[in-house]
Amino acid sequence: MIETLRTARLLLRPLVPGDWPGVHAYTSDPDIMRYVPEEAMSPEEVQAFIAEHQAASSALAAVLTSEARLIGHLTFHPWYAPRIYEIGWVFHPQYHGQGFATEAATALFAYGFETLGLHRIIATCQPENLASWRVMEKLGMLREAHFRKVFAVDDATWLDEYLYAMLEEEWFARTADNR
Repeated sequence: MIETLRTARLLLRPLVPGDWPGVHAYTSDPDIMRYVPEEAMSPEEVQAFIAEHQAASSALAAVLTSEARLIGHLTFHPWYAPRIYEIGWVFHPQYHGQGFATEAATALFAYGFETLGLHRIIATCQPENLASWRVMEKLGMLREAHFRKVFAVDDATWLDEYLYAMLEEEWFARTADNR
C-alpha cells in the first residue's frame, strides 16, 4: 500500500470513493484527457477508476493543503519486472504550470527509490504532450525511446509515444548533489 506523503504544498494520499467529484472535475474534460488512455470519463467511469486503483493501491490523490482541495492524481504501480514502477499524473487545468506535478512526482520518486528500493521508474507520454515530458525532464528522467505509432486512437489513427526513465543510481546521485 502506498503511504500518505507530504510535500511543501501537497498531501498525497490514496484515492477514496468520496474523491470521485473532485477527480471528475478534470477527468471529464476532453482537453485534459486527450493524452490519457481512459479519455474523458463519466461519473460512473471515475468511480470505477477509483475503485480499481484503490483495490490495487496504485493511485494517489494530490490535495492542495492550503485549500484542502483535490487538484489531481498520480498513478504509481509495478511495471513489467521486479523493482520497476511506472508513474503518471493528471491535474486540474486551474493548477497547471505551477510545479504541482513535479512536486508530487518528486515525492513519489523519493518514496519509490528510498523506501521501496526500486531500481527504475518509467513514464510515458505522447510527443505532443509538451507539458508532461517537460515535467519528466525536470525530474531528471531521460528520454530512452520514441516509439512510433504504438498508441491506437481508433482503427485508423495511431500516436507516437515517448518513454522516459530514471535509475536508482541517478536518483541517489541527483539527491546527493542537492544536499
